Amino acid sequence: MTDTPAPAIPSATVLLLRDRPGGFEVFMVKRHSGIDFAGGALVFPGGKTDPGDIEHGWDDHCDGVDGLSPIEIGNRVCGIRETFEEAGFLLARDKHDGALIGKDRAGELGEKYRNAVHAGDVGMREMAQAENLILACDLMVPYAWWITPSPFPKRFDTWFFMARAPEDQQGSHDQGESVDSLWISPDKALQAAADQDFKIVFATRMNLKKAGRATTVDEALAAAAADTIVPVEPHVTRADEGIIFRIPEEAGYGLTEHLETDGATRVPKTAGEGR
Repeated sequence: MTDTPAPAIPSATVLLLRDRPGGFEVFMVKRHSGIDFAGGALVFPGGKTDPGDIEHGWDDHCDGVDGLSPIEIGNRVCGIRETFEEAGFLLARDKHDGALIGKDRAGELGEKYRNAVHAGDVGMREMAQAENLILACDLMVPYAWWITPSPFPKRFDTWFFMARAPEDQQGSHDQGESVDSLWISPDKALQAAADQDFKIVFATRMNLKKAGRATTVDEALAAAAADTIVPVEPHVTRADEGIIFRIPEEAGYGLTEHLETDGATRVPKTAGEGR
């Protein structure tokens, strides 16, 4: 392995939230175990940015993007597209009346376009134009920014967004990249990870923990909107007990160092290190 880090692939992921008595829940999917990045893990829907996500001209097909750069718009488009592909939710409005897409229309559009968009046969903009849709980028609240540590051979530069899930839409996993899905509170997800009922990687756990400080969707979205986002590229080292992650204090996660002992994360050896 050389000393030159692999490039970090731009990507986006979305915490879809809904209120429930006693707190709120987040929609998560379980990745297929054969996927090379976080295979078998419970994650938020998301994926890498496509070239079509960051093309110019999205302004006419998105709400809430005034003053944003093409990259900032593209990150939101990516999150909406990946949420549609991977989780079956469509954060979009009817162009004629401005109403959010409901359960029936979302289902129809999913049947017609979901697989085609995922395969790259139909672009998200083509779908929006054909179906008179406006993507609800205004619902996408920037929440966090994480970059895979430099020693790893596959790296992502990921923007996390929060969004309130449309009340009457019903999400579903895609039976491809994801094999299961569920609504779960941040606390229950973290406890399930501690009990080893679910595999949840460090970055996901940290963002569940931070989100769980709120008790309602409104509180979570307001806290995200008021927060200053600090890029987090963990510094990782190997120790006899496991893996040590170090992240900046100003990122606001309530810790700067964490020892991972369950073996879920493998840190590649650096150049010059013995095998």
